[in-house]
Amino acid sequence: MSHVPTARASFSPAGRRRPNWQRMAAWAILVLFVLITLVPFYWMLRISLSDNRTLAANAGSLLPADFTLGAFKRVLGIATLSEATAEGGSGATIDFWRYLANSVLTSAVITVCQVFFSAMAAYAFARLRWPGREKVFFVFLTALMVPPIFTALPNFVTVQQLGLLNTYAGIVLPYLFMTPFAVFFLRQFFLNISREVEEAAIVDGAGHARIFFRLIVPMSSAPIATISLLVYIGAWNEYFWPLLVGQEDDVRVLTVALGIFRSQTPQAGPDWAGLMAATLLAALPVIALFTVFGRWIVNSIQFSGIK
Repeated sequence: MSHVPTARASFSPAGRRRPNWQRMAAWAILVLFVLITLVPFYWMLRISLSDNRTLAANAGSLLPADFTLGAFKRVLGIATLSEATAEGGSGATIDFWRYLANSVLTSAVITVCQVFFSAMAAYAFARLRWPGREKVFFVFLTALMVPPIFTALPNFVTVQQLGLLNTYAGIVLPYLFMTPFAVFFLRQFFLNISREVEEAAIVDGAGHARIFFRLIVPMSSAPIATISLLVYIGAWNEYFWPLLVGQEDDVRVLTVALGIFRSQTPQAGPDWAGLMAATLLAALPVIALFTVFGRWIVNSIQFSGIK
């Protein structure tokens, strides 16, 4: 009679599963990196919940110094001048809701237009056949090596000559159309969409515009959502260009307003608690986007257009 070899059980003599040390080490390293990432946010929260007068005396404390919500009240315009100065505020004001609305508006316009035009350009480079396509795409990608600071001066002169200084149009204009990274990112996904599906649509009489809007875009919802999130975050964090062309209160974005709020120090020192409170509130929209769409984007990204 032949003996059938039996697999060794991965259990200890007591009947318990043996610990997977490699898995435990990987989780420990992951948790460590998460904690390191969250430390700046915790420190920002700790300072924003502190009394600005006692921050220097309690610099090493892990808990807020004289816990108070006064910094958030100052930022949101709820606190009076006497209340602000009593808690160590600088007396400077920030029209938080107006600057927040400006940031949301400009970032949304930039995201919608830039992703739309980049997707059309990526479709042309990935799915259409025309002479010199690869050479033009290579030249197009060389723009990735040009630092943005090199284009700031000519863009400023152009916006100034168009009379668009201190306008929403002047802020969004340099970012309104396609960018090399977005085109490259979307092109890589478009290249992996099956040709048979596109050819079947052509046989049915569909043109390039119909194929793009009814076939390519729906099948590439995950990469389009991903690049939209990246573009929105980049537009939200933009500082130098809005500082150049949007200095008036009506069009000032939140990042520029925070810098001005930091520089307004009529008293002895900056209002660090108020600045951290404003920075924390400014980061909440981006954190909310990652919380709502982050998991869906990670789970949906595939390097093929067909599931």
